[in-house]
Amino acid sequence: MRSAQEAAVLSPPSLWHNRGFRSLWAAQAVSQFGDRITELALPLIAVVVLHATPFEVAVVTAAVWLPNLLGLLLGAWVDHRRRKRRLLVAADILRAVVLLSLPIAYLFEAVSLGQLYAVALLIGAGEVLFNMANAPFFVTLVPRASYIDANSKLSATRSISFIGGPAVGGVLIQLLTAPVAVVVDAVSYVASAVFLGRIRVQEPPIDHDDQDAMSLLHRAKEGLHFVLHHPVLRASLGCATTVNFFTFMSGALLVLYASRSLELGSGLIGLAFGVGAVGGLLGALLAPFVSRRIGIGRTIVIGAILFPAPIALAALAGGPVWARLGALAGAELLSSIGVMLFDVPLNALQTSVIPDGLRSRVAGAFTAVNYGVRPLGAVVGGLLGTSLGLRPTLLIAAAGGTLSFLWLLPSPIPGFRSLSE
Repeated sequence: MRSAQEAAVLSPPSLWHNRGFRSLWAAQAVSQFGDRITELALPLIAVVVLHATPFEVAVVTAAVWLPNLLGLLLGAWVDHRRRKRRLLVAADILRAVVLLSLPIAYLFEAVSLGQLYAVALLIGAGEVLFNMANAPFFVTLVPRASYIDANSKLSATRSISFIGGPAVGGVLIQLLTAPVAVVVDAVSYVASAVFLGRIRVQEPPIDHDDQDAMSLLHRAKEGLHFVLHHPVLRASLGCATTVNFFTFMSGALLVLYASRSLELGSGLIGLAFGVGAVGGLLGALLAPFVSRRIGIGRTIVIGAILFPAPIALAALAGGPVWARLGALAGAELLSSIGVMLFDVPLNALQTSVIPDGLRSRVAGAFTAVNYGVRPLGAVVGGLLGTSLGLRPTLLIAAAGGTLSFLWLLPSPIPGFRSLSE
């Protein structure tokens, strides 16, 4: 006889009947598609409108990631706020207003690199604020037994945005120019704020007596201390940080490698990356099934290996055009499936083990370390690519990323079959 808890995990309630989650899902879906436009538009504004140098374009990209380094402090601040939904709405409105400054300045021929840097920084800060508030808000909407299903749906939507979003964004930028096209993303943030504003949920109270006695820095340290001393979180942070460092080493060079070493045209490179985006969707849909079939822990381990390992397939590509294209597309497909088999169950597992009062602080610690290492990985990849060559660097990235699963083996993670454990 199964316990009621085990039965609930095996047959979780349908999220289609969860109005709050449907609104959150819709909010993130519409803003994700808008984000794909801005990801193309910001560097194009720098290149086409401002005639920026390669270094200046790189600074725009780096500025978007830079606020993640403040995730630890921002997460501690968010944990001190009771109404997380208001913070989610505020993050959306902030990003909408900031983006609208670009087309307005463009109409008056006043767009500058300084403004572009400021926009990138504030967009990144809004993203971090949203993610910090979303971690505790998610658990007020989704039952524990549905964590994997909910993460699968959110990840699938994100993958779909990468399949169709760049193509739509490219057409809009071609028709409207890059500064005007970002209006679409601004509108998507307003729509997201509307969806979030419709959610009616009782958010848990904050123990202000305990919180007020702590400084912001102390609360931030408490979150980091919890991560480093929790066997599941410590192992997952080590694994995720390692795999992200090495995959960003390869990601910084992959387009250059495909163009110069594999001698593929831009259209074929785009086709290969499009196939990879389809893999992300397949992985997001497969993750709940695989987790139920072989266990959540084993799925995470397989994902940690399958995510970086296919980089070696691309690095060893050769022969006729169809073989080179097939190797690159196959590597992207397998890697995208792997990242979803890693992310979806791991996010659910982390959500299960983090206490409510620490969720934003833990998210902040993960963001500061895990996302903070990504630009470093890209820089190291560039340095190694210059000194050793592109193929050897990609092989190093594949090997180093694959070994990230070793963080998981001494931890309890591989033994978990379900969230009930």
